[in-house]
Amino acid sequence: MKKLVTWICLIGCIFGLSACGGEGDWVSEQDLAAVPEEEQTYEQWKLDNAMQIAKDELIPLLSEYMKEETNQEIQDLTTEEIAYKISSEEGLEVDGYAFQTAAGSYQSAADSMGAVLSVKDAKAKIDGDQIIVNVDVTGEKKDAVAEVILSNDRFFVMESAALNPSSTMGELMTGAALNTLIGMGTVFVVLILISAIISCFRIIPKLQEKASARKKQEETPALAAAAQTQPEEPEAGEQSDDLELAAVIAAAVAAYEGSGSADGFVVRSIRRRR
Repeated sequence: MKKLVTWICLIGCIFGLSACGGEGDWVSEQDLAAVPEEEQTYEQWKLDNAMQIAKDELIPLLSEYMKEETNQEIQDLTTEEIAYKISSEEGLEVDGYAFQTAAGSYQSAADSMGAVLSVKDAKAKIDGDQIIVNVDVTGEKKDAVAEVILSNDRFFVMESAALNPSSTMGELMTGAALNTLIGMGTVFVVLILISAIISCFRIIPKLQEKASARKKQEETPALAAAAQTQPEEPEAGEQSDDLELAAVIAAAVAAYEGSGSADGFVVRSIRRRR
């Protein structure tokens, strides 16, 4: 009876792990270690190999390019040269551009986490035609998570890789506080601008009134000066009086000269004393 129960538990465990090893489910090294190698499914075999390649070969190899001088060497090569170099020297199949980008990611992470000290637990899952492997990495300053994406076949070609330093609680809180301050600051600045624009609506009419009053003040002296320079036209009554006076003066001069007519006399001007 005990043997029967043991076999039932073992079969249930195997079917459970087979379900966990399906597409989209994360499988750890401990899960696969519980399944004998001869009883592993094809998917479990690929996950196991993918985790071993990522942990034991690709991550240590990429860690060598965290230094600037070694990283520059790989950046100076073409993608074809990188693929040939890694294949011939390390026996690994990689996409040249993906490996070059991954080396840059490792070199960028070196500033915040320092050198890689050890590689810890790994977990993997199948996502379509790719196998995604995440590995916990211990660094000098902080830990990180190394992500490696391999092709979902027997060749396990590295298609992408990156080293992502983990953020501490203090860093997360600082980032959240900064985001909050930036958001609230932006809102307050916009509100202040809107208030300033609204307040301008009260000032603009006053400025227009002042401008129009100043313009009228400037126009008044100009009109007064123009009026002074314009000659005064004599009134009609004064003109008739001047004609009569001229006729009297002409007749008096003619009588004084003994002339019978005043046709030859012309009065040029008349000056009045005021």
